[in-house]
Amino acid sequence: MSQPTDTAAPTTEQTTASSPWNFPGWGSASRLDDLAVAPANPPPKASHKLGVWSSTAICGNDITSSCLYVSALAAAQAGKLAPVVLAVVAGVLFLFRRVYAEVGSALPLNGGTYTVLLNTTNKRTAAGAAVLTLLSYVATAVISAGEAMHYAHNLWHGLNVFWATVGLLGVFAVLNVVGITESAIVALVIFIFHMVTLTVLVIVGTWTIVQDPTMLQANWAMPTPGGFVKALFFGFAAAMLGISGFESSANFIEEQAEGVFPKTLRNMWAAVAIFNPTISLLSLGLLPLIAIQAVPPDLLAQMADRSAGAVMATWVSIDAVLVLSGAVLTSFVGVTGLVRRMSLDRCLPQVLLAKNAWRGTNHWIIIGFFVVCVSILVATAGVVSTLAGVYTISFLAVMSLFAIGNMLLKVKRAQLPRSSHASWPAVTIALGAVLIGLVGNIMLDPTSVRVFLIYFVGASAVVGVMFLRVQLLRGAMFMLAAIVDSTLQFNRTAKKLLVTKIHEINSPKMVYFTRGDDPAELNRAALYVQENEQTHHLTIAHIYSDEAAIPPQLAEHLAGIDRLYPELKIDFLAVKGVFGPELIEALSARLAVPTNYMFIGTPSDRFPHRIERLGGVRLIL
Repeated sequence: MSQPTDTAAPTTEQTTASSPWNFPGWGSASRLDDLAVAPANPPPKASHKLGVWSSTAICGNDITSSCLYVSALAAAQAGKLAPVVLAVVAGVLFLFRRVYAEVGSALPLNGGTYTVLLNTTNKRTAAGAAVLTLLSYVATAVISAGEAMHYAHNLWHGLNVFWATVGLLGVFAVLNVVGITESAIVALVIFIFHMVTLTVLVIVGTWTIVQDPTMLQANWAMPTPGGFVKALFFGFAAAMLGISGFESSANFIEEQAEGVFPKTLRNMWAAVAIFNPTISLLSLGLLPLIAIQAVPPDLLAQMADRSAGAVMATWVSIDAVLVLSGAVLTSFVGVTGLVRRMSLDRCLPQVLLAKNAWRGTNHWIIIGFFVVCVSILVATAGVVSTLAGVYTISFLAVMSLFAIGNMLLKVKRAQLPRSSHASWPAVTIALGAVLIGLVGNIMLDPTSVRVFLIYFVGASAVVGVMFLRVQLLRGAMFMLAAIVDSTLQFNRTAKKLLVTKIHEINSPKMVYFTRGDDPAELNRAALYVQENEQTHHLTIAHIYSDEAAIPPQLAEHLAGIDRLYPELKIDFLAVKGVFGPELIEALSARLAVPTNYMFIGTPSDRFPHRIERLGGVRLIL
């Protein structure tokens, strides 16, 4: 920025940056008194947002599909204690209701774990958590689609499972391109049918056991495998998969109407707490324990056949196909919200933000996710059991990181308004329980760690390229200089193109709104931008209504900070107006700076605006 008249600005030679792409020049100071602020846009109408049951259905199909397999998995490790460990897991999920509700009320933005870590740590940490979530979604979609078609094969033996799986993934890709509202209708129909099916199964199963409790008594007399403590530990670890999908609602929170998010958490918890332990207990009264511990893929169909015959078994198989298909839909919806947020923050290519003119959906995200799922399906020749380890570790890691994000939110963003609070003991117990489940699953299948690392490193490499684009381009430039030294003209042309691209990447401006002239706060803002954003331009904006209230030393302090960061051009902009969504929108249009490139410090509980009304402005201090 422009220096005081009695102090000459340092020359480029005096800086540590000797290359033009390292040193963008000194910043300037200016003021803006004629900013035309447009009237505030009214909040989106509730009719354009998802309601309670539509939202519950989208994420509920994922979490409630766990009853198809979790009873057998828990019984394989805990034996007759399977209903007990599933009830304990429901208790852990009760604690996570508050954990997720607090974060969602403070930061009602898409992205789940990625968003909370982005606003409490730094972009690289948040991107790592997002990779875990993406892996979880890929594994969920492929495994659920494959299992659904295996159930369908039981109904029609002529079905080609591999191509049917590809077709199912394609159908839900089309549904999501058409639009989330239509997808939500499909999810709601599936969810209602699934709840009715489980309710009927519980009723007929209970009646059968009441008529003849012999099987339940015989199974309860069986010894606990490995002893009581071991059975509880490994049974709990296996039962934790019964809550997979709980994190999905946080990834499309912006599509939900106001007040809906905590209700989806409540509804998912209620479904898991009621059906998972109940179905596990009923299985002990309908089938031999040794048969349950063999983990049959059609456990509920066998229970239905034992309770009400072949017709009920067919009904349950049809329900399994539908609800597993609903889990595929959940993966598409969740990954769209997450990838869009990551692309807005330049963690993924900007092309993914393109919307089709027909329905206004992010078709490249949906198509890309479909291609990744099909490629993995082809690579595994339709045998996707190897993805189970990726699914387990990714899901539990995401849950643990969300709990850690809640803790960081309490410490670093304590003044941020929120309508729900989770106590420290509750968050600590929830985190400890998930970590126990993670350790237990790794001990049950150590090879899953190797498979997980392969997929995690591959996915991280894609995101890593986005963070290292400038460094990679610089490396390419220096390599070209060494290789084509003899062809000087070619080298000059290539270098010019690379420098132009570096300038293009570093050209986006960032805006930080400051309330005062504290040098420490201003320095932290500049340091955050330099460490987390790919830019050479930072504008420090101060909003004022009375010119006399402008901090007198603000420009001077910024001049000093500008000298400290020669790779960052720091401008000062005084804007006359009242800080709020309308001013942010107007300033964004005037400066051609997207609102998600604008930052503020953590507001107090007296802040007059909701964070989601600020258009994506990020909290960095």
